[in-house]
Amino acid sequence: MRSGEVGMRVIVTGAAGFLGSHLCESLVSHGHEVAAIDDMFRGKKKNLDACKGLPDFHFVSGDCANMDVLVKARDKLAGVDVIYHLAAINGTRLFHERPDLVIRVNIATTQTVIAFCANEGCRLVFTSSPEAFGEIENMPLAVDSDSLFTPASSHFRHSYGGSKYLCEILVNHGVKEKSIDARIVRPFNGYGPRLRGDAYGQVVSIFLAQCYDDGPVTIHGNGSQTRSFTWVEDIITGIRLCGELDSGLDGSKLAGRSFNIGNPEEISIADLATACIGVSGKGIEMVNEEGHPGDSARRIPDISDAENMLGWAPTVSLQDGLQRCWAWLVAEREAQAN
Repeated sequence: MRSGEVGMRVIVTGAAGFLGSHLCESLVSHGHEVAAIDDMFRGKKKNLDACKGLPDFHFVSGDCANMDVLVKARDKLAGVDVIYHLAAINGTRLFHERPDLVIRVNIATTQTVIAFCANEGCRLVFTSSPEAFGEIENMPLAVDSDSLFTPASSHFRHSYGGSKYLCEILVNHGVKEKSIDARIVRPFNGYGPRLRGDAYGQVVSIFLAQCYDDGPVTIHGNGSQTRSFTWVEDIITGIRLCGELDSGLDGSKLAGRSFNIGNPEEISIADLATACIGVSGKGIEMVNEEGHPGDSARRIPDISDAENMLGWAPTVSLQDGLQRCWAWLVAEREAQAN
């Protein structure tokens, strides 16, 4: 049974960010009432334009590490059934520049959300990250793979992955000690419209923005590191299902479960750069530069649990997704110029 069939009262934290804004749109379109929370540190109000003014959408400005902000969102809905917790400090450059902020925000917001869920008796979907696995080399990454973190004196990249790992501990503690119906999702390199393409953004949007600006496309290291890139709407479907389902499609209990939400299609960063240049239709140079320390060599998800329990699998190929993303970027830049 899906609780989503009767419509849920839903809080989304980090709602004005890349994934958060797409999730809000999807939830409202599936008949749920949404209270969106964001303090706009990295989010943009423009990202929520499609939801603005809808009767089943409410926006609350504030930091979800503050319990009063969550209570205000609950009151907008006259109760809450599910909270999707996406609020976090993301972006590789920030992992190195502000590890103190990354750790403090990611853990503090999660602690408050868990306490809120325990008080309200509502379901929790926590958005973690494959960065929680650290630099483990065995692939594909299963939901129960070990995590491996190099010494803290080496670099600060794992401020993010380490904080997500600790948050997963907090979530599981909430399941066992406070009987919270909490589930964990780990999106693998989501990309699509609204993903930041500046120095604090992610690689697909950075490459496409560099293509639009006529290059060069800058590759960290030799580009042999691989990733699995997942179209944003596919990721959102997986996250949404994780909160809608009362139990797994195979009859399993979902409380305490983790799900890798990603496209198992593996590609090197060098080949990604080539693909981005290809969809742009431009003859652009690629250059290599020193990357951020601690970058993992490979990252590929095992999605069997998501397939069996959520009925989820990616539907959009990387080539199709890059073409859609490029079309959006061109339209967005042209609109800004006019």
